[in-house]
Amino acid sequence: MAGGSIPHFQNDAGHAVIEIGVKEFMCVGAKAPFDHPHVFLDMGADSEKVCPYCSTLYRYSAKLKATETLPAGSLYVIDRAA
Repeated sequence: MAGGSIPHFQNDAGHAVIEIGVKEFMCVGAKAPFDHPHVFLDMGADSEKVCPYCSTLYRYSAKLKATETLPAGSLYVIDRAA
């Protein structure tokens, strides 16, 4: 994703699997104050990656945009006003 921003995803709902539309991303765990270190993950040639902190399985789906997730609501939006 050179030249673009890396999307961040969170798993407040505790989903076992989250489908995403990118292969390079950051996992934050849950929203603060329950987050874990924000870790960069790269699927490479694979289509799945497990976060080493929260064990969320992220699965790549070419049908999704970079800001879409299944189930919906797992995109982490950084609140710059805070």
